[in-house]
Amino acid sequence: MEFRPCIDIHNGQVKQIVGSSLKDVGSFAKENFVAEQDAAYFARFYKNLGIKGGHIILLNKEGTEYYEATKAQALSALAAYPGGLQVGGGITAENAGEYLEAGARQVVVTSYVFSDGKVDYERLDRLRDTVGKEHLVLDLSCRYRGDGYYIVTDRWQKFTEEKITPEKLDFFAEYCSEFLIHAVDVEGKAGGIEEDLVKLLGTWGKIPITYAGGVHDFCDLQKIYKLGQNRLHVTIGSALDLFGGNMEMEKVLDFCKSTAEGERT
Repeated sequence: MEFRPCIDIHNGQVKQIVGSSLKDVGSFAKENFVAEQDAAYFARFYKNLGIKGGHIILLNKEGTEYYEATKAQALSALAAYPGGLQVGGGITAENAGEYLEAGARQVVVTSYVFSDGKVDYERLDRLRDTVGKEHLVLDLSCRYRGDGYYIVTDRWQKFTEEKITPEKLDFFAEYCSEFLIHAVDVEGKAGGIEEDLVKLLGTWGKIPITYAGGVHDFCDLQKIYKLGQNRLHVTIGSALDLFGGNMEMEKVLDFCKSTAEGERT
């Protein structure tokens, strides 16, 4: 298990929000934490710790009031840590190159490859052909509905018809090098993880998967390690001391290091 940090940017500021509260109308989100520092500060912080593979997420839609300020923050973070961070939020085959040239390690994509709730195969092919599989992370963030977890798009506001299954993960793995999966129903609430989703993802384990959502304490980290069969990486937001929470970054890194070195049982 690796710790994968995050820099979530909303209305031009680094924040921790409740994922399910995000709205395009009025650029609203329920906030857990608003940083005094800019995105570049957090990028330098992660760089100094030698942590790679974290993600910057632009939470404003292109064309809305705060989008340009949010994008400027993202680009400044990439410049502060070139080659160290992924970036997502409104990424398309047309603009992905801009972010890679600006220093992104990989681009994170979800909404672009879906249309009317289904996979847009033409766009998916175009995206892979444009940036290369090695530079593409697919965001399969999901919410529970009825009989399982379904991928959600457009800043987690719209359900698709695509259910997370081992077969679906096999399909998408042909196009990307990693998955980023937020459990949206618990994202930003620091009230516990989606254990069933973690179990499902842990049974697969063919390419790297970063799980995010609901981590509250080290018991949750232990659950992700056990239920995920040490096949998942983890992002912690609101519970991390960096964002006003109670989990100390140093202890989180020590925990993850122990899983990599086989010290944890």
